[in-house]
Amino acid sequence: MRNISYKKISLLAGAMAFIWFAAPIYQFLAYEGKVPMWFPADIAAPDAYPQTTAFSAHPQATAALQLLAQHREEIHAPAISAAVAVDGKIVWTGAVGWENIEQQIPATDRTQFRIGSTSKAVTATLLAKLFQDGKIELDKPIAHYAPNLPNPHWNKITPRQLASHSSGLPDYLDNYGDLWGMYYLFKLDKRYTSVRESLEVFDDTALLFTPGSQFHYTSFNTVLQSVVLEAVVREPFLSAMRHHIFTPLGMDSTGAEYELSQPNSLATFYWNRDGKHSAFRVWQTVDLSHRLAGGGFISTPSDMAKLGSAWLNDDFIAPKTRALFWQPQSLSDGSINPQKYALGWRWAEYDDGKGIIKNANHGGVSRGSQSWLMVIPQRNMVVAVMINANVEEFWDFGQVGMPLARLFF
Repeated sequence: MRNISYKKISLLAGAMAFIWFAAPIYQFLAYEGKVPMWFPADIAAPDAYPQTTAFSAHPQATAALQLLAQHREEIHAPAISAAVAVDGKIVWTGAVGWENIEQQIPATDRTQFRIGSTSKAVTATLLAKLFQDGKIELDKPIAHYAPNLPNPHWNKITPRQLASHSSGLPDYLDNYGDLWGMYYLFKLDKRYTSVRESLEVFDDTALLFTPGSQFHYTSFNTVLQSVVLEAVVREPFLSAMRHHIFTPLGMDSTGAEYELSQPNSLATFYWNRDGKHSAFRVWQTVDLSHRLAGGGFISTPSDMAKLGSAWLNDDFIAPKTRALFWQPQSLSDGSINPQKYALGWRWAEYDDGKGIIKNANHGGVSRGSQSWLMVIPQRNMVVAVMINANVEEFWDFGQVGMPLARLFF
């Protein structure tokens, strides 16, 4: 009987361990990371949604806020916030809806959102600054800058290949060679305060292809890039971002979520279970510090408008540097990559029936939040939009950017 009891205990412990390890993986594979694993009760939002705007004297202020309110209604977001900058100055900000539904805290232009992969354009700004200052070469192997990397297959990858997603690094679902890394990615509860430490989530996986030969979009590229940048400036990555980018540009609402103190202006993040306003559920607590450079920053539309404006400022980003970083990159066979991805940015020519608008942009999808940043050189304009929920198709959210921009042409 005693042996049977031990056997039962062992089986029970094994089953619990399996559930503890496998459940997050099942959730990620089943839902592609789009929904939280455990669901709080539905939260009904009030019928009336608050609206705020700045620069209300601008001729288009009312129309812009109405556009934002209509779009929030169409995509069923708790809140939507936006900012427009022209000639380097923010000319309008607007917010509609709830920063926190339960506490009925209205969203404002100070509400912070998770910006997801828009973080890649933020990190590319530091790369561009270091490149134009002659501190880093885009085609020199990263081992030259960051020796003793944990995976020897990374040594010959270049900063250009990392910034253009042609390095061969895996994506989250390709990370099958690093089981513990997969677990940390799926569970999302481990704190990383060092970007080099965060390499552990993918450092045991082989490259998918020879660097430079193919395109494969993954935030791991930007995470590894942050380690290289940190080595070049010889200070912690987040500190370097503040020193070289955030502080000079007045981006005081951008940073790492884990550094926030209470009280703060971070939005509460939601999952819209069935596409209706009555079905919001709070997103489970997650820690995104492992992907800070590529998908972990928090910010506001105003701060992103400042960042975009800096790319149009010749004194901050030189014209030659800007042209290089917004040029869609070629693969080793000479073809342009299929997403026309540049260096930390996408370059697009958008035709909405009213004319072709060329722009540099980057979207972001995070846990319970989405972000869109668009820089329009021919109008010297920047548009940034954010919401504190996810929609099934990203462009259902992001498409408001161009109509909003046209109001200020």
